[in-house]
Amino acid sequence: MWTRGVEWLAASAADPRGCKWEWDHGEGIALLEAGRFWDVLSVPDRLGLLTLDLLWGPALPVPGPTLVDTAAERVGFFLPPDPAGGWVGAGLRYASRGAWVAVPPPYRPARYLEWLVPPDGTGALHAPGALEDALRQANGTLAVLAPLYGR
Repeated sequence: MWTRGVEWLAASAADPRGCKWEWDHGEGIALLEAGRFWDVLSVPDRLGLLTLDLLWGPALPVPGPTLVDTAAERVGFFLPPDPAGGWVGAGLRYASRGAWVAVPPPYRPARYLEWLVPPDGTGALHAPGALEDALRQANGTLAVLAPLYGR
């Protein structure tokens, strides 16, 4: 089941075999370059988890690959490459061509990294428009809740 996701993700590595070896026998994390097959939009974890929840609507397609970094308290959404890198905003980090992303294998967590939605191997990614809409909605919800939680 995970084979297609492993092959798809490892294909973005300079050395796909070395990448898979690192996942199975090394530290369990590979550094992969963004910008060729995918970019990553990283957001604070509260915003990212609420956004992902909104993207799981019953009439919506399954969300694209999504990674959580519990040490950095961030959620990363894998998107189609965007040469313009048009994602800006407070707390947003955008990894595109020339940026490297630490990635565990799709079949298990590694240290502080874990797939919330692992890649399925089809190349499906988050749709930028749907992700932007969900981020706006989640951000609005968090803004309303912030006074209740002292943030």
